[in-house]
Amino acid sequence: DELLEEIFLRLPPDEPAHLLRASLASKLWLGLLSSPRFRGRYHEHHGAPPMLGFLHTWHYGSHPTKVEDPIPYFKSTAKFGARIPDDEWGNIYYTAWDCRHGRVLLDCFDAYQLRTALVVWDPMTGCRRELPRPWIWDRRRAAAVLCAVSGCDHRTCHSAPIQLVFVGLDEDDHDDCVARACVSLPETGDWSKPVPQFDAWVKPCPDLHLPADASIKPMPPLLVEGALHFMLKYVDDDGAEILKYDLTSNSLSLIDAPVQYSHTISAPILMAMEDGSLGFAHVDKLTLYIWSRLMDSNRVASWSQCRITNLSSLLPIQNPEEIYLILVGSVEGSDTVFVTTDLGIYEINVKSQRWKKIWKREIFRALIPYMSFYNPQERVTPTPCDAAH
Repeated sequence: DELLEEIFLRLPPDEPAHLLRASLASKLWLGLLSSPRFRGRYHEHHGAPPMLGFLHTWHYGSHPTKVEDPIPYFKSTAKFGARIPDDEWGNIYYTAWDCRHGRVLLDCFDAYQLRTALVVWDPMTGCRRELPRPWIWDRRRAAAVLCAVSGCDHRTCHSAPIQLVFVGLDEDDHDDCVARACVSLPETGDWSKPVPQFDAWVKPCPDLHLPADASIKPMPPLLVEGALHFMLKYVDDDGAEILKYDLTSNSLSLIDAPVQYSHTISAPILMAMEDGSLGFAHVDKLTLYIWSRLMDSNRVASWSQCRITNLSSLLPIQNPEEIYLILVGSVEGSDTVFVTTDLGIYEINVKSQRWKKIWKREIFRALIPYMSFYNPQERVTPTPCDAAH
């Protein structure tokens, strides 16, 4: 048994079919692979969870004219098939907002393009849960899904309670807008009152006013040092800022971006760097620039440029003079970004300079990686959905 365990530990986590086949070979192997001891050793041996697939959203106007399947756009990058209970989705269309700690947060529409609810979906177990929408803002909004268990390593927390954070820009009486946030309660799924606003369990804080043309970029937020970070954009001056929501103090604040938009810089993205710092990436022509926000000895945070990568010598680019590279996502806790080229969508680890093509060329607005270890026990005998949430 000890030798079998050592062999199974070395099965690659990004090919979960190997673990599944081994778990179906015999009851002995299933018991070994689904034991807490093996799962703990396997996660420790391989470190961060692998990417088993990704979800994506379309740019406005590039959505397929005929939608054959209303289920979320999930693409597998390994031999992993997401559990999709067909009988529960109905004639509802879904847009992925966030994916973290093994769960996917979806915004759903009915046939009349009216928003009905938020849905939390676990591709590993197939469990899904609908939650009522919180305070309704206009299109300038974003949301995040989190594991609500303190001290969890988030490697296989499919049965842990979840928490949602909803952030939006609400119009005020002075032709400006105010950033507000509300949080769901893990036990009931009810929403707190919007912040800033005084509440019995919410600390009061001043309003955060923004220009009227401010909007939240339709990308998943980044979780760094106990705070969620959302990318802001201003239409009139092509400015860029970062909206920070601190989960501990339940407060909102602004962070200046290291660079602004220009005619050569494509839309930047946020990164959760491998060292735990907040990152900022953008492409200028064929060069990738990555910035990191670090704290000095005086507890003052500032941006520093940490990497410059020439993508023309790294990726198979056919027409360097005509190509327009676009960053469409990143992996939290890893120096990995996703970029579109004229040949397809590539995953690039800027630290190791390794890359691989993960999908054909598509006009994606955002690519949201699904990171999780494969658990044969949850796959073969999944926990009831009520218990999982």
